[in-house]
Amino acid sequence: RMLRALVAVSLWLRVSPRAQGAPCEAVRIPMCRSMPWNITRMPNHLHHSTQENAVLAIEQYEELVATGCSPVLPFFLCAMYAPICTLEFLYDPIKPCRSVCQRARDGCEPIMRRYNHSWPESLACDDLPVYDRGVCISPEAIVTDVPEDRVPLTPLILSPFSSFEERCRCKKTKPTLSTYLAKNYSYIIHAKVKSVERGNCNEITTVVEVKDILKSSMPIPLSQVPLLTNSSCQCPPLQPKQDVLIMCYEWRSRLMLLDGCLVEKWKDQLNRRFK
Repeated sequence: RMLRALVAVSLWLRVSPRAQGAPCEAVRIPMCRSMPWNITRMPNHLHHSTQENAVLAIEQYEELVATGCSPVLPFFLCAMYAPICTLEFLYDPIKPCRSVCQRARDGCEPIMRRYNHSWPESLACDDLPVYDRGVCISPEAIVTDVPEDRVPLTPLILSPFSSFEERCRCKKTKPTLSTYLAKNYSYIIHAKVKSVERGNCNEITTVVEVKDILKSSMPIPLSQVPLLTNSSCQCPPLQPKQDVLIMCYEWRSRLMLLDGCLVEKWKDQLNRRFK
């Protein structure tokens, strides 16, 4: 029943398009240009609506960073003021891990106290998540060592301590109307899976035969098209010969298949009911 509602909304969107996806933008904050990511999104974790506002706020820490009180302080500040924009977390940007905040605070608060300042409440470590399979980031968890001729769309965020099986535990996205509206997927298609191919640089290409296009912001042919997964884990998982409804994002004229996207078994009655 809920899947029928989702398809109904999808068909409505064919004639009533809405804004597509949360926009990513190039990092323009000087302090953060040396970080292992170069795209961010606003508002940030401090509720600054623009990078211009974020620049004015982060400047107050430049002298503290210059003291070298903590090697992770710049990373922590940039993860708060210019959070990584990734397709997997378009609407829920990744926060720095609590341990990163604690390392920065423990190294720098003694210097701040010399000038009668304490660690700011807006950067309270207790408000940040403890590491749990990629829900937060730390400098050690970002992999940037890839071949020079292959540039990833976004940094690959992994735990250096987790096994392949742990990294590939896909989160099940429930097919509810609230999920659909919150995610604001930029393409929705009915397709049959033809093949799943693994590349050499932490990516997977899933080839599907598009049978119907329910929503899209770019031309999608009714033929075989590739879906790119910018990770060594295919989430949601797909197998050849599956007939499915796919809701996900378009990125730089590519169709993506990412953790947090929605894949459901296609049912013929939905097609007859809503076409």
